[in-house]
Amino acid sequence: MTAELDLPAYFQRIDHHGSNAPTLATLAAIVKAHAAAIPFENLDPLVGRTPALDLAGLESKLVRGGRGGYCFEHNLLLSHVLRALGFQVRGLAARVIWNQPEGRVTPRSHMLLHVDLDGAPHIVDVGFGGLTLTGVLRLVGDREQPTPHEPFRLVADGGYFGMQALVRGEWRPLYRFDLQEQFQPDYEVTNYFLSTHPASHFRTGLMAARALADRRLALRNRDYAVHHLGGETERRVLDTTEELRRVLADEFRIDLPADPALDQALDGLPR
Repeated sequence: MTAELDLPAYFQRIDHHGSNAPTLATLAAIVKAHAAAIPFENLDPLVGRTPALDLAGLESKLVRGGRGGYCFEHNLLLSHVLRALGFQVRGLAARVIWNQPEGRVTPRSHMLLHVDLDGAPHIVDVGFGGLTLTGVLRLVGDREQPTPHEPFRLVADGGYFGMQALVRGEWRPLYRFDLQEQFQPDYEVTNYFLSTHPASHFRTGLMAARALADRRLALRNRDYAVHHLGGETERRVLDTTEELRRVLADEFRIDLPADPALDQALDGLPR
């Protein structure tokens, strides 16, 4: 699966110049650099295109094309990279519960990675938008773990784990997952549904996020927020398509296509 992977191009894309040995330090450095360099964005589903999940498509878009993507794209690309470096990686799936009513059963619509290091399981996830995990978590329950951004923890619950982040002093649930391995066809099916179903939030609104060393950037439709690690948040509304394009290009570092369909989608975002 990794025979054609262009590792030098990927490392140049994320500005990684450190060790490539399959160690915890290497994994942590790659995860942090990936989250800072490759943005989360849903421009393809927004204009009605299903993102390609094969290796060639992932590299063309995220590595050489100056674009970002959503969870399947980010974590599948990272899984190819980690396997090429000698890491033991398995794909997992999660039910997103962020901003959902308590008790609602949601589909397995999110991808994350299980990585074994010296026999110890870890969790990696570079594709959860505004609260993307920028560090590496030990797969242990009920223990607060530091990351380059917020503290995270995994809450064990009868064979499942709940991913939580400490946001403004409150533990917020993000998603719930088990350890059943998922494969490319599993992600292809969900990817198609999320990028084509008219009720999918990836089809009906704009999302972008990036995790820099001292702040997180988040865009939801026209609402742009900069969350500083010290706790302060700056917010503003992007009223025009020109402003949206400028922020997407300059702040999120997305190489925007000159696409009339994208301009139409941006123009149509709720005001």
